[in-house]
This record gives sequence, C-alpha cells and structure tokens, in this order.
Amino acid sequence: MARASSSSDQIAQDIILESPADVTLALTRHHEFWFSDGSVVLRAENTLFRVHISQLSRKSTFFRDLFSLSQPPAQADSPVPAASLPNAEMFEGCPLLVMHDSAEDLAHLLKALYDGPWFGNNDRQDFRMVSGILRLADKYVLESLRKTAIAHLRVAWPLSLADWDAREDLARIYELETGMHRGFRFPSPVDVINLAREVYVPELLPSAFYDLSRYHYLQIFEPGEDEPLGPASRTPTLCADDIQQLTLGKEASQHAVSGLIQGMMHASQPREHRNSMLACAASHYRRASSERVCATPAACRKDFEELVALATQHYLFDRERGCADPLYVAEELGQLKSAEFSECHACARALEMWAARERERIWKQVPSWFRLGG
Repeated sequence: MARASSSSDQIAQDIILESPADVTLALTRHHEFWFSDGSVVLRAENTLFRVHISQLSRKSTFFRDLFSLSQPPAQADSPVPAASLPNAEMFEGCPLLVMHDSAEDLAHLLKALYDGPWFGNNDRQDFRMVSGILRLADKYVLESLRKTAIAHLRVAWPLSLADWDAREDLARIYELETGMHRGFRFPSPVDVINLAREVYVPELLPSAFYDLSRYHYLQIFEPGEDEPLGPASRTPTLCADDIQQLTLGKEASQHAVSGLIQGMMHASQPREHRNSMLACAASHYRRASSERVCATPAACRKDFEELVALATQHYLFDRERGCADPLYVAEELGQLKSAEFSECHACARALEMWAARERERIWKQVPSWFRLGG
C-alpha cells in the first residue's frame, strides 16, 4: 500500500535507533509471546516479546524488507547478527527493537499472526482489539490482515441497507436482554470515525456518521457518564471538518423526517385509483379476487390525515424516540398498516411498499448528507 510503504524507512529507523540503554529496567516478558527460540525481541511500552523473524516477515512487507539484508534465507529464524543492525540494542543475544505502539495492540497483532485472527461479535471489547490490530496492520503493511479486520468491522458498519437492518436487530435484542441503551451494543461511532480517518477506511464512514447523527447534540458533545457516548467510552472528539460534516448531515436527516411525514399522505392509496371514487366503488365486486384497490377511500383518507397529525406531533414537536432517525421513522410509518388499515389491504400494502422505497432512497442519500462523496 503506497501510503504505508512511503513511511516504512522512517518507521524502521525509529524502531532501531531509539532503543534505550537501560533495557533491563522494569521490563516484563510477555506471558504468551516469549519464545525461547525467538530470533528478535520487540519492546512495546515496558513489555518484551521474543518472537520469530520468519513469522513477522511472512505476512508483513515492512518486516520482510527490514530483515531481508540481515541474514541468508536459510537462517531466517536465527538471531540477527549484531553487525546487521548496528544501532540496535541486544537482549539475550537477540536485537531489541523498540516499537512505538501499545503493548496491548502488539500482543493482539502477534496473536493474529501466530494463531490466526479470531474476532468477536463487534461489541466494544472486540472493537478495542480489532482497531488495534488494524492500526498496526496498516502501519507495518500486513495487507491480508488489514483486509480481514476491515471486513469484520463492516459487519457492524455496513454499506447496504439490509446489513444495517441486521445490525439494528442485534441492537434491539441487546436492549431487550440487558435493559441498557442499544447504543452500548456497538462501539462509539466517534471512535469508528476517528479510526476510519486514521487508517483510511472510508467505507466505514457513512454508517458511522449516520449512527452518530441519531444522538442529540448534548449527547454528542456533553455526554453523561451513563450514556453510550459517555467519557468512559470516548477517544478525543471529532476533528473540525468531521464536526462540520456531522452538522450538515444531521440537518439533512431532520429534513428527511419532515419529508417522510408530509409524503405519507401520498402513499395512502394505490396510485392507479388514488383519485377515482368510481373505481373504488367498483372494486367492492372484485375484492374476492383482488386487493389492489382501496375499498373505502374516504375513510382511509381521513385515517391518513389523523396519522400524519400524530406523526407530526410525535416526531417533530415532541421529539420522541426516533425523531433523528429517518430510517426508523419510515419503518414505523410503514408498519401503521397493521393497526390502522386492517380492513383495507390495498392501502396497507401501498403504505408498506412506500415505506420500503423511502428507506432505500434515504440510505442511498446518506453519504451525500455527510459530504462523504460517492
């Protein structure tokens, strides 16, 4: 990857040249990744990892290049001669390389390299592990592992509406089972946006911005300790450009909710017979074989007017749950058929189909709302 490889030389100098002289002071060997036959020692914070050059080089272009001139291929798992890395400190006969990464992230990366990536269910703990792996995979050019981590994250931050709905089903189940806000089921969208910017994974941004836009500004910028975006779960806030994009997107989202409520009246009856009283009267004789025509246009129109008034009060005036989530609003409006139109299957079906079309249209517009490009 061009961006990562362009900085490889500087990273290589950093991890070799900045090894401290007091390498034995207050350092701890990692309980799992300290192999007696390891050929290089990595230091992250105050933790030491003795691992194999061949394992690092196998999937990492960065490490492959770093060690390629150190020794003949036949001796790939032998300790690197001191002369080959003249500026590196030695520790128990192996070169000691200082990694400017957290010990936790490096341990997760090594586990993925040795045992294969075993990711979890995209909850907050899983995100902490996967995001650390992704950062290091990006930094040290482990392209295969990078792609695997991104594919895993896209399950929770998808590009398709069907996958988004599946994600939302998991959040609802979590809320029912735990009694906690469904936002706790997945990591903070602030963290996801910052990660996507850091390692350049733009495909995570539309769903992350949309998720964040569903919170009120107070919840975003001054969250309480017990809220999904609360301080305990937060990385530093968004950059200025992302805050601007979020603000523009939230405004577009609110307009979409208003448009949905206004447009609901036009979904009240099938298009072919929306204004035809004669056709509706004639349909009484055909209901046994067809339910595509409204049987009670005047009553259905009145019902729709009442529903529009109720939705306006609920979502626009009272700002009840879902008021900033047009996908949710469209879904709820489409389901009103079961309660209000049980005697008119034509209008019920028309409303349901209208809601499905609106949700698809909204989903396609999300990237442009937040100025994320095509």
